[in-house]
Amino acid sequence: MKVMDAIKKRRSARKYLNKPVEREKIMECLEAARLAPSACNAQPWKFIVTDETQRKNELAREAFSGIYIVTRFAAKAPVLVAIVSDPKWLPRAGGTIRKTDFHLTDIGIAGEHFVLRAAELGLGTCWLGWFDAKKAGRVLDVPAGKNVEIMLSLGYPAEEATIGNHQRKTMDEITSFNGWGA
Repeated sequence: MKVMDAIKKRRSARKYLNKPVEREKIMECLEAARLAPSACNAQPWKFIVTDETQRKNELAREAFSGIYIVTRFAAKAPVLVAIVSDPKWLPRAGGTIRKTDFHLTDIGIAGEHFVLRAAELGLGTCWLGWFDAKKAGRVLDVPAGKNVEIMLSLGYPAEEATIGNHQRKTMDEITSFNGWGA
């Protein structure tokens, strides 16, 4: 599959088959994420993969409770992946001057590499930003000073995602050359 095919195929999966994801496929997704570029090559991430059912259910129960209950669908995925930030000092210093959290951009790039490889392997994913990060961190034993920034649900999708409900803006709406209104 070509990269553009994976980009076109990837959709947020919210229903999963009750089928485990092979560790080899998880490792391939992690390898794609590992190769992602980052500011100053800092690689400010750690991926915590939860694929053991009891542990995954504990994580889901804590992370998707209370006001975060709308993301409880992710509990049915066979795998949850937490992306934990581990910012490094040099890009952080530059980010302070620019008022930009480069480590969050870097995590986004690595996470997208992960989900595109998953799509290529026939797996479904969903980016999860609405969850209780503190509770997730406690369940996963994340050390102080590091944060669970994003979670990904991962599994075999129960239904084929279609592009029909995901209207994209036109190229003219999102692009200009050599200036804002040009």
